[in-house]
Amino acid sequence: MSTTSWVWAAVIIIIIALGAWWFVSQGVPTPATNTTPTGELTGTVTAPKSVTVLYGADGFSPSTVTIKKGDTVTFTNNGGGDMWVATAQHPAHSGYDGTPLSTHCAAGYTGPVPFDQCAAGTSYSFMFNQAGTWNYHNHNNAADFGKVVVE
Repeated sequence: MSTTSWVWAAVIIIIIALGAWWFVSQGVPTPATNTTPTGELTGTVTAPKSVTVLYGADGFSPSTVTIKKGDTVTFTNNGGGDMWVATAQHPAHSGYDGTPLSTHCAAGYTGPVPFDQCAAGTSYSFMFNQAGTWNYHNHNNAADFGKVVVE
């Protein structure tokens, strides 16, 4: 074989190798896995998350949190006096479920789950299942307040 033939053979081998590399690097397309029985895409499903709000000498921190419907907010007393998480407005506390504190914190209440701690404590968790902006405060110190934005 002549030198020219070897050069052409080498060029052809390089072209084939580059073509094979390009084909393999493109990957194999994967079908959508999140579909309904009719084949329509349904969107991404994410697990609910939990957000912590600390209560201290300077009030709630962060004072505003934004979460998704179904997420949980845990309020934790970090040493700022007694903490009693209560919905706005003070003193009715009917902002989230439409009932006053005296009703939804009474023994034997069976209505919607209220966004109220119902008694002072060191930690309180609540799962938000209603979209909207929900103001809250410390029932023992109504000057300390914040809000939960549920998208």
